[in-house]
Order: sequence, then C-alpha cells, then structure tokens
Amino acid sequence: MTSTSKDTPESGYAVPPPNLFGVDFGLRLLLLASAVSALVVLVTSKQTESIPTSLPPPFPAFISRDAKFQHSPAFIYLLVALSVTCFYSIITMVASFAAISSPSSSPRMLFHLVLSDAVMAGVMASAAGTAGSVAYLGLKGNSHVNWNKVCNVYDKFCRHVGSSAAVSLVASILLVSLVVLSSYSLYRRCR
Repeated sequence: MTSTSKDTPESGYAVPPPNLFGVDFGLRLLLLASAVSALVVLVTSKQTESIPTSLPPPFPAFISRDAKFQHSPAFIYLLVALSVTCFYSIITMVASFAAISSPSSSPRMLFHLVLSDAVMAGVMASAAGTAGSVAYLGLKGNSHVNWNKVCNVYDKFCRHVGSSAAVSLVASILLVSLVVLSSYSLYRRCR
C-alpha cells in the first residue's frame, strides 16, 4: 500500500498533528510572570522630592512634590492592561493545561485562543507604547512645547516606569508568539 501523502505512514493511519500545548503552557506561564513583574514594578513607582523655588523669603524655599503612576492616564491604562493580562493568562493556562491532558485539541478552542490572544496582544502593545511614550517624554522632555524633562529630578520613579514599560513590551511579544503558535496549531489540526 503506497501513499503519496507525507502525513500517512506505511500502516495507512493518519499521523495526528503535534500537540504543541506544552510550549503554549510555557509561554503562558512566561506571560503571567512578565505581567506580574511589570505590574509590581509599576505599582511601587513612587518618589517624593524637595524642589527648590525662587519665591521671596516669607515663602518656603523648597516644595515637596510626589511622582506617582496615578498622576498619568497612560500609566493607569498600563496598570489596567497588565491586570487584565494577568487574569487572562491564568484563565488560558487552565485551558492550555486541559488541552495538554487531552490527546487532541479541538479546532474551536484553538480558534478562540487565536482571537483572544490577538486582542490581548493589541491591548498590551498599545498600553506599552503609550506608557513608553510618556516615559520618554519624562526622560528627554520636548523643547518644542516647553515640556521639561523630569527624570533628572525623579530618577527612581523614571527607572520604575521605564522598566515596567519594557517588561510590558516583552509581554506583548509573548502574546504575538502565542498567536503564531495557536495559528500554526490550528492550521495543522484543520489540514
């Protein structure tokens, strides 16, 4: 019995598509770790500094000012996106673990993973980009609109926010990798 299909072995039975949910589970675990670490670094970004004033003597010579992530809508958006990503990664890890234990995965579940991973990748990429742009403005300022840089004063705050934005970018790259992996698994399953 000869066959021209490369998926059909000599015994005549079709080879099942590879179960890549072990890799999927590992990527989702990395996604959870990166989202949680970025979330913790963002939430702990607070710094208080005494800023000198040029007011006459009856007024104080220094003013105490706080820098918190709550002061910027971009950082609040990043916080919400990271929280949703943490919750999403936990839910999809459970689904991925259930798919590991079954011998074959359903195309419906793979299709839902592709769609939801793509949506979450878009949300995380937009949140990381938004926070990164605000962090860059804090680092460099903008001389065209007279926005001064603030990272020379709030250095610890800027390091925290910048690190959180960078790790959030890693989380969005992991989500894109999950979209590719789920799409490939769906293609192999439905072929």
